Amino acid sequence: MVRFPGRRRDVTDLTTVGHWDKTWAGDIRLRLPSPWVVSTRNLQRLLRRHVRPGDRFLEIGCAPGKLLAWVAADLRAEVAGLDVSERGLTTASRLFDALHLKADLRREDLRQTTFQDSAFDVVLSVGLIEHFSDPRDVVRKHLELARPGGTVLMTVPNYRGIYGRLKEHFEPESLLQHNLDIMTCEALVGLVDKNDASAVTAYHAGRLSPWQTSWKKRWPAPVATSVSLVANTVALLQPVDVAALCPMLVLEVRRRRTEAGASQVN
Repeated sequence: MVRFPGRRRDVTDLTTVGHWDKTWAGDIRLRLPSPWVVSTRNLQRLLRRHVRPGDRFLEIGCAPGKLLAWVAADLRAEVAGLDVSERGLTTASRLFDALHLKADLRREDLRQTTFQDSAFDVVLSVGLIEHFSDPRDVVRKHLELARPGGTVLMTVPNYRGIYGRLKEHFEPESLLQHNLDIMTCEALVGLVDKNDASAVTAYHAGRLSPWQTSWKKRWPAPVATSVSLVANTVALLQPVDVAALCPMLVLEVRRRRTEAGASQVN
């Protein structure tokens, strides 16, 4: 099911709905994401640790639906997604129909969603909270949507190191849409109100990824594609995460079960 309320709203104060409609304007292959793309495999590795068959799973900012479809098909979770982009959700709906999968898809601003609080075992967003100059309320809303004792995973790109320098060289205008100040483990942990959580941790995650920036902005397309494919192959062979090469930071939060007697934030 996909719901399209009538009125559009800006999703964040650093990007707009128009930006995301443009991002998801193209067609996608109506199939599950390839596990041979290292950025996909990084997220799959993360989710396999947290999602169990039958879990209620919500992805915030789910367009174009590839990762959400994989969670439904491979992890056998009951999935839901929200996004502000009508184009993105239309694509996601087509994908789920083609794969004969079910999802509750809603075009909504997270801060005004019709999803019920405390409804999900696992709540995920990928590359979302860094588009807010002050994401604390957005982080809190993630937690409100998780059930007591549920898990919230929020990833942001690791633009404070090598990937940030590459981004600045190849597409510096894109960095203006990102809150670089929250891209440390300490800063991410600081976004969570300790009264909302029983455990909070932040960590670097993922193998080397060539997909964090667009090489084609400065290099000829054949060169950019070749470099990306070679780096992707190297990353697939990388045996362990190396913090300096990790393309993302993960904020992992366990929602507090009760108001009284809950453990302190780690």
